[in-house]
Amino acid sequence: VQLQASGGGLVQAGGSLSLSCTASGSILNINVMGWYRQAPGKQRELVAMATSGGGTKSADSVKDRFTISRDNNVMTLQMSSLKPEDTAVYYCAAGPVAPEYWGRGTLVTVSS
Repeated sequence: VQLQASGGGLVQAGGSLSLSCTASGSILNINVMGWYRQAPGKQRELVAMATSGGGTKSADSVKDRFTISRDNNVMTLQMSSLKPEDTAVYYCAAGPVAPEYWGRGTLVTVSS
């Protein structure tokens, strides 16, 4: 399974960005796709995830600002009202139940 992420970049606080992740290869058993992020000096954390059945889950810190969507093997994270604390490297992940495959990270920088 290969995960290709796109999007990210530099945005001012209060702005919006969209991240996209496309899974390819042996994806028949991929049930869960999600976004994780890692800020400098911090542990990697779950941002949001979506199952093939349509279920979604988001971290409390982003619940009212970020929206995850998924259409088969393409997952999108729409981020709005961005804050400087959202600055991190964002990783796309996928797996049957838990993340087993990881894409290269994409940097999101929110300036104050």
